[in-house]
Amino acid sequence: MEQLDETDKIILRILQKDAKKTAKEIAGQLKLTPSPIYDRIRRLEGLGFIKKYVAILDKDLINKSVTSICQVSMRYHNEAFIENFEQEIQKLEEVQECYHLAGQVDFVLKIHVNSLEEYHDFIKYKLSKIENIGVLNSTFVLKEIKHSSEYYI
Repeated sequence: MEQLDETDKIILRILQKDAKKTAKEIAGQLKLTPSPIYDRIRRLEGLGFIKKYVAILDKDLINKSVTSICQVSMRYHNEAFIENFEQEIQKLEEVQECYHLAGQVDFVLKIHVNSLEEYHDFIKYKLSKIENIGVLNSTFVLKEIKHSSEYYI
């Protein structure tokens, strides 16, 4: 894996805060010329350090203000059941994040919906239909204290 120098790290920090920054704007911040900054960004993309550029939406404005953290425990832990669960979760648009864990809980899901009624329907008609789920434990976010998509580098 290629090492990042300090300029690469600064570029990545800037782009994590605002992916719409141009090479010219970043070059101005770093007191460099735009051409090498542009080349560095393309290199970082090519090496896979930058996976994609996204717009982060306001969940309240798009009516997804209810956030649930749902812990899922499986009844049986063989490869076929785990792979099936992972494939089925990919199909559920309400699930923003899913992590396979080691410990007492098998999976944790971050789910965004418009209301508790919508969450109820999601559990009843979608999530609980996935084969081999043993226990679902839902908690609800009262207040978002910190939310970041940035990695510390």
